[in-house]
Amino acid sequence: MVSVVQNVAIDCADAYALALFWSRVTGRPLPPGARPGVRDAQVPLAEGPVLYFNQVPEAKTVKNRIHLCLRPETSREEEVDRLLGLGAALVGDHRNPDGSGWAVLADPEGNEFCVLRSESDRAAADAP
Repeated sequence: MVSVVQNVAIDCADAYALALFWSRVTGRPLPPGARPGVRDAQVPLAEGPVLYFNQVPEAKTVKNRIHLCLRPETSREEEVDRLLGLGAALVGDHRNPDGSGWAVLADPEGNEFCVLRSESDRAAADAP
């Protein structure tokens, strides 16, 4: 017997606003009934668990002990630029001159996440 991951829960101050940000990041729509002022919201992903946003009274104070790693369909650089335009902030740059590495961003409430190289970035780096 095993357990299946149902969702990844993310504490936040504004469940709807953060779910809307992640909806735009993932390209997945919010479910019917999602609206400003709700205490919890979710983004059902095409594959994998649901992103579940739970409104809590306390603010985030330290680095996440668990975080999401994103592998974009476009290049990593294009995706970082797109996410910054959606309201993310760059908090750590671990990209290397050879194309390896990742960028650490934070969502509008400060939750860190990584943007990895895309499959096409990886294939280009491995090509002779």
